[in-house]
Amino acid sequence: MDRNVEKKIMLGNEAIARGAWEAGVKVSAAYPGTPSTEISENIVKYDGIYAEWSPNEKVAMEVAIGASMSGVRALASMKMVGVNVASDPLYTVSYIGVNGGLVLVAADDPGLYSSQNEQDSRCVARVAQVPVLEPSDSQEAKDFTKLAFELSEKYDCPIMIRTTTRLAHSQGVVELNDRAEVEDKPYERSVPKNVMMPAMAKGRHVFVEKRLKDMSEDADTASYNKVEWNDKKIGVITSGIPYQYVKEALPNASVLKLGLVHPLPKKLIADFASKVETLYIVEELEPLIEEQVKAMGIACHGKDILTVQGEYSANMLRKAILKEEVKTEEPAKVPARPPILCPGCPHRSTFTVLNELKIHGAGDIGCYTLGAVAPLNVIDTTVCMGSSISTLHGMEKAKGKEYIKNWVALIGDSTFLHTGINSLLNMVYNKSTGTVIIMDNSTTGMTGHQDHAATGKTLSGEATYAVDLVDLCHALGVEHVSVVNAFDTEKLKATIKEEVARDAVSVIISQAPCALLKTNISHKKCYALSDKCKKCGMCLKPGCPALTKNPDGTIRIDETMCNGCGLCESRCKFGAIESREV
Repeated sequence: MDRNVEKKIMLGNEAIARGAWEAGVKVSAAYPGTPSTEISENIVKYDGIYAEWSPNEKVAMEVAIGASMSGVRALASMKMVGVNVASDPLYTVSYIGVNGGLVLVAADDPGLYSSQNEQDSRCVARVAQVPVLEPSDSQEAKDFTKLAFELSEKYDCPIMIRTTTRLAHSQGVVELNDRAEVEDKPYERSVPKNVMMPAMAKGRHVFVEKRLKDMSEDADTASYNKVEWNDKKIGVITSGIPYQYVKEALPNASVLKLGLVHPLPKKLIADFASKVETLYIVEELEPLIEEQVKAMGIACHGKDILTVQGEYSANMLRKAILKEEVKTEEPAKVPARPPILCPGCPHRSTFTVLNELKIHGAGDIGCYTLGAVAPLNVIDTTVCMGSSISTLHGMEKAKGKEYIKNWVALIGDSTFLHTGINSLLNMVYNKSTGTVIIMDNSTTGMTGHQDHAATGKTLSGEATYAVDLVDLCHALGVEHVSVVNAFDTEKLKATIKEEVARDAVSVIISQAPCALLKTNISHKKCYALSDKCKKCGMCLKPGCPALTKNPDGTIRIDETMCNGCGLCESRCKFGAIESREV
């Protein structure tokens, strides 16, 4: 490296954002989702790029497609389950191709750090016939982002960059370069290319198959796929973060490091395999590479000795390939610390009321999914973004109105705008019965407090129109819409009892800002008065982590954790807790 070149330590997500800027990207669209969120949060810092939070990933993909069609380079980024939401436009734009370069960043989550499944986005891309690049460190994250736009325009196709949680959130040294001055491509009307009616799609399918064949052949000699020759007793084909584990565990092995993991460079693979004694395929999650290598008639080891679950490690490879007994230190014996809602979280108040009413919750994706576990024990189902409302509707149609009198659908404000709107519309249209509680905490909380269409701010912080959830629900045909302060437990309890008894669709907006919002500054704290405490434990039932027991059974409140929400105070019938101005 040139010592005079500017370098910076960057997260993988930061490096992708930098790569997009250096590549001359002009439009970026995304929906926040760990582990992809920081891409957009960093892109918006660069001049020359329009960046937005879209209401969901399908819309984000379509925004990027529109920008590409107009002739500029465009990026869409999302976590892997968001790729499912975006798959409809993704599958078709694979046929259409691009004008300006079009790149999709799909962030997978091996190990399930923040997701409901361990989906491998390479498999989606293979079925969609979209080429995939997979970087192995922050430098490659930046370089491959730039490369992706070049390949997109060269081969007239969208390109997927597959990352994982480990790459997204690990740091590495990155060389910084200037922004490329990429001229906008002229727009030319082309119905056979851009309008995917059956006759046009048939012709484009032929093009797609040829494109993949050409890319596969070109990849045999491309610099982004490279062979590192060492001892030929062991040969490893790998890509992405697993390459780092291979280099650590098997420093003397020969390695074929793939940058392009779909389509595969078949001649390069065959040549490499012919020169090593034993071949191993090291890839996290699905055996995408392994199955194709075996289909080529090449003997290799992969998932027969390695797992399809979770993240890999150097120790795992030492044990599986070298048969070494790996000694690990006994983990520290510490108390289990399950995830829990924050002190002052308005969701805790809502769940506490529902628990006392013995009402089941059809749940959704968000912080509030924690309402499924003790001590709240309210949420019974969680499938995907926006599913709670449709799940409740399905129950009602299967079992009848009386069955769902002790059920509600629970969904956050951001998730409601993501995919809950259509589900609520479906309930009204198909004459359903049921109560939907929109848990409005004024942010997209789980992924780090991003704005959305109802907060009144864009990704760049500019003021904008804020969707009124009450008006929106009325517009969808919901006659009964109530707004209740989440911490007004008596009113909330009465409202829930009233609404679940209705033979109609109703919506309750349980409203209070997230306790961690910078704009939500509490000027109160709650204090325990031990001389009045009757040790009944009612204040402990909601599970606020700020409350603990003293050795004598009275209650102690940690001032450093308390947000002064007053939920514990409202539950104490003996005046043993009081809130004070601070």
